[in-house]
Amino acid sequence: MEAVARLKNNRRSPRKMRMVADLVRGKSVEEALGILKFSKRYASKDLEKLLVSAVANWQVKNAGQSPDTADLFVKTIVVDKGRTLKRFRPAPFGRPHKIRKHSNHVTLVVDSLQETQNNLED
Repeated sequence: MEAVARLKNNRRSPRKMRMVADLVRGKSVEEALGILKFSKRYASKDLEKLLVSAVANWQVKNAGQSPDTADLFVKTIVVDKGRTLKRFRPAPFGRPHKIRKHSNHVTLVVDSLQETQNNLED
């Protein structure tokens, strides 16, 4: 049974977040946590918290099982563009210069490898 965790209106550029999301897509949860923990990119801290939240959501759905024995993996991770805050800064000759502060939405799905293989066999 899969579990979903969402992060909305995160104040990072979607492009920078996608670079980190591509590192962990399809990996096991233990391997993904290791990659995120030792990554130098600042966005990896947000994704690490989100992955821990998705594993906790999976534990709530599957009360009798342990995530260690279930072989959890990152099934899908999607980074969408969020709202953009628009600000103005003065430029030469009194002109305004636009500053765009981007945000993103991240959806992370964690699933058990055993259940996925059972569904494929059916």
